[in-house]
Amino acid sequence: MITWSQFGLFTAASLVLIFTPGPDIIYVMTRGMAQGRRAALAAAAGFSLGNFVHTFFAVIGLSALLAASATAFHIVKWAGAAYLIYLGVRMIRNASAADLSVQGPRMSGWAVFRQSIVANVLNPKVAIFFLAFFPQFIDTGRGAAHYQMMLLGTFFVLLTFVCFGLVGICSGWIGGWLRRNTKAEMRMGQIAGAILIVLGLSLAIPEN
Repeated sequence: MITWSQFGLFTAASLVLIFTPGPDIIYVMTRGMAQGRRAALAAAAGFSLGNFVHTFFAVIGLSALLAASATAFHIVKWAGAAYLIYLGVRMIRNASAADLSVQGPRMSGWAVFRQSIVANVLNPKVAIFFLAFFPQFIDTGRGAAHYQMMLLGTFFVLLTFVCFGLVGICSGWIGGWLRRNTKAEMRMGQIAGAILIVLGLSLAIPEN
């Protein structure tokens, strides 16, 4: 069973990742600005549910690896921590304001939902990130790893939908604020990158 400390750390790290400026949250925001809340919520649902696919493949791959070799699993965990550090460094270096003026064509809610799922599932960076992210919060001494990963994955999907949904509902206000504060998103990216680096470093240190 997952401990409350694991769950709390996972929640904090997930919130940082969810609100980090990227194509998914920017798409939700711009769709809301262009077509309203319904379209934004459809995009939020699509991007969120797409994470179930990545969770499923992460569970299959990591569970098989753990069954084959506990040492190999820990190597993947350390490699994942290094990947988080790399993402943090890259995020800080590439932090810049997004172009929120590009709203795109109007689409039906179902089309927005379908497009968002496909965009999420076909993004290899998301798949790689899940493989790097999940092992950091798995304690093999507290039950089956695949159960822990499915529980965390389901919670991540729900948390993503809630957060993206709020962004979609408030998209008009958020978009206007970001346009008035051109350095805001850059600062957000830098802060999120720094948190990822700290997270990666802390997870790379073996527990006593």
